[in-house]
Amino acid sequence: MKTKSLNLLIEINNLDFIFVVVEKIDDNYSKIIFKENIPIQGIKNNLIIDYNLILKIFKEKIYSLEQNLDFIFKEAIIIIDNFNYSLISFSGFKKLNGSQLLKENITYILNFLKSQINEIENRKTILHIFNTKFTLDDKEMVNLPIGLFGNFYYHELSFFLLDNNDYNNLKKVLSECNLKIKKIISKNFVEGATLIKSDTNLNDLFKIEISEDYSKVTFIENSSLKYIQDFKFGSNLIIKDISKITGLNIDLIKNILINSDFSEKNLEELVEKNFFKDNNYRKISKKLIIDVAKARIEELSEIILFKNINTKFFLEKKTPIFLKINDSLILQKFNDSFKLFFSYKDDCSLKIIDHDEVENFYNNANDIVQFGWKKEAVPIILEKRSILARLFSFLFD
Repeated sequence: MKTKSLNLLIEINNLDFIFVVVEKIDDNYSKIIFKENIPIQGIKNNLIIDYNLILKIFKEKIYSLEQNLDFIFKEAIIIIDNFNYSLISFSGFKKLNGSQLLKENITYILNFLKSQINEIENRKTILHIFNTKFTLDDKEMVNLPIGLFGNFYYHELSFFLLDNNDYNNLKKVLSECNLKIKKIISKNFVEGATLIKSDTNLNDLFKIEISEDYSKVTFIENSSLKYIQDFKFGSNLIIKDISKITGLNIDLIKNILINSDFSEKNLEELVEKNFFKDNNYRKISKKLIIDVAKARIEELSEIILFKNINTKFFLEKKTPIFLKINDSLILQKFNDSFKLFFSYKDDCSLKIIDHDEVENFYNNANDIVQFGWKKEAVPIILEKRSILARLFSFLFD
């Protein structure tokens, strides 16, 4: 009888705990056989506030899964979209003076930079290390220039870090569920990697995510995670501003947006009387609501991306922009406005990310943990070899 090959993935985001089971069918194909969203509890503002409640949810769900699948999990992959993480770029160099660049030179740079990060950020744990840039004599190289002669070699790495307390708390939760952490990975990274895998010509991208209460911009360069920035506002800003300008409460605004016709031909009309109770009717044009929404969407695009001093350099390259809007009402009503304001002025190539591409996301997360990612400097490879051998294999094979 063939033994099952199942992997447990647990995503923790701002809204849900998501439990996913991926089954390996053969060397080239895996499929999701289970997925369940459980509303998040015990975490607020990226901090664990009720450990026992989280533990109860995890224990009950994992026990249920093991009973239903007749399978005992020994480890789990954790996908994080919150907590106290950071992304730091560090660079090292080697003076070659006309000699060859050797594997040992690269290894020394990587280990030295890693030791520097561990010393400077001693309250954080390294989750990912990405090769972001290599130059030999001021010429940027596509791949590591091992064996080439030169005078000066420069190597840049990006380190994705998680607060030690968050790491240890997650480890403790899983330990009490009789599980080990196989790997903690960044959701931003996996989403970017999923987009890159779907398009062989894509190596650089902006991914912008807008939810009700938060927004996020992620920049990936040369298939490496380069920059992340979080914002403590989201699509609710649009609804709140409409409410402020019109004097209508938020629930009424949402009701009007859902049930009234805002097509171009009807914009000069007033909001219908049937939305108002008793004698509370107010003469408010549909055009006013749309104009306020457009102004706020344009403002969001400027703060998050186009007038953001941290993204200015990346924007000069006209990097493709992918937009993910988690608020279904806002997406449905203002899709065209988002496309307009989040596109480059002379190029409307913005793509709205399809929310139905869940299968690819979790399968890719599973594959990244099993086999590594092409730009990660420290891979996850399951063969029993030394750390140095695994590093060389991943970097140079």
